[in-house]
Amino acid sequence: TAPIHFTMSGEDTAAPQVMEDLPGVLKLLSDGSVVRGDEAVLWPEDPLPDVPGVQWKDALYHAARGLSVRVYRPSSSVTAAGGPKLPVLVYFHGGGYCIGSFAQPHFHTYCLRAAAELPAVVLSVQYRLAPEHRLPAAIEDGAAFLSWLRGQAELGVGADPWLAETADFGRTFISGASAGANLAHHVTVQAASSQQDVHPVRVAGYVLISAFFGGDERTATEADPPADVSLTVEGSDMFWRMSLPVGASRDHPVANPFGPESPSLASVDLPPVLVVAPESDVLRDRVMGYAARLREMGKAVEVTEFAGEQHGFSVLRPFGEAANELMLVLRRFVYTGTTSNSTSH
Repeated sequence: TAPIHFTMSGEDTAAPQVMEDLPGVLKLLSDGSVVRGDEAVLWPEDPLPDVPGVQWKDALYHAARGLSVRVYRPSSSVTAAGGPKLPVLVYFHGGGYCIGSFAQPHFHTYCLRAAAELPAVVLSVQYRLAPEHRLPAAIEDGAAFLSWLRGQAELGVGADPWLAETADFGRTFISGASAGANLAHHVTVQAASSQQDVHPVRVAGYVLISAFFGGDERTATEADPPADVSLTVEGSDMFWRMSLPVGASRDHPVANPFGPESPSLASVDLPPVLVVAPESDVLRDRVMGYAARLREMGKAVEVTEFAGEQHGFSVLRPFGEAANELMLVLRRFVYTGTTSNSTSH
């Protein structure tokens, strides 16, 4: 997959100027308008094999915003009526808060695998994208989704039949990849800090895969990037410019959880976290720094590093060796809550 670069135009013309450009995919013009193309150019062209044994459907969770959640469950769970229910894995897709979709084939395939192999009820959440809907819109959507999930848990037998039959809301895990991992962090913090009452849903843990964090001061891996990255520093900066409130810096609390204006997490009763850190990622130092800061606060943190892997490896190569190993790591975390060590693969 080609690295994500950006271009910026400074020429004076009568027509609106192109301020940001992800070639063929997304243009932000000087009048605030947005031109979208085909995101398929960003993804590997190889067809994805099917994942048997999983049922899925879409359900509306926010009618006014037209937002849906894709619900996945193993087919075997249907035949085991009255049997033990499955943990719930909430999943937010990646794309720098500007691109991506819960229906995109690579994110869809990842969720199929997670539902089948953990096994779990996987809930892949659609959220509003920037620059049409700048942050914190996506975080508001994440909170709205948790409110919907709480309503489903309270309804019991009156809930969506798939959830009523299969979901153990007391074992809910919030996860995401890249920007989705950033979103998972903020949604988890809101639920853990009593900003949002989600009972009887219990957030038992959260999972950040290739998390998309930022900051004004460059880290070592940003200043001297690894070779062969899938996301460049310039591309990362562009996504923040297009997604954060206009004029905000990368130290904005959404981008930088430990920035100068970010609320302290020391007193927040965070659940255990699994931090997945690919080695060949310009954001690696930010991801490792996130884990280190939480550990200093006494939080339960497990870090799993993947040598030689790129940002977004879990969806760029959803059947690769690293993705296979990630499924095993995720299964262990969800079913045993292991948070006592750091591992490398």
